Amino acid sequence: MEFRKLSEVVMELENPQQSDRFVKMFRNAVREGDIDAIELKERFTLPKQYHRRGAEGSYERDTRDMVFQVTPKSDKWIKQASEDLGKINTRGGNSKVVLSLEAVEAGEVDFKALVEETRRSMESKYNRGQQLGNSRKQKSLKKK
Repeated sequence: MEFRKLSEVVMELENPQQSDRFVKMFRNAVREGDIDAIELKERFTLPKQYHRRGAEGSYERDTRDMVFQVTPKSDKWIKQASEDLGKINTRGGNSKVVLSLEAVEAGEVDFKALVEETRRSMESKYNRGQQLGNSRKQKSLKKK
């Protein structure tokens, strides 16, 4: 059986600024039983650079290291998590696509996903309005 440390995998990530997200995802996978791992007493420093608002300089954070068993399932999970992190937009750059007719026609955005998101948003707003109207109606009935 082969074992690896979480710190080794974190150092191999393409974008070190997403190392904290990867560690959080990894811990969730261990908790849910997708990966078999144990926590160690030793700690390692995340490669991410944190910045405080209004202050100069940066700082780093430490987290507890873990040892996990290398299996095809764990390798697949790590590869998938790395791909998922690569798809997440981070601040900086003009990586965000502006919604427009041209963007939809060019296929730069997922139209079906945006339709579902719009429907959920509209339904939520409608329900909140109905709830507000009903609560006001009940208050006026109590006063009479």
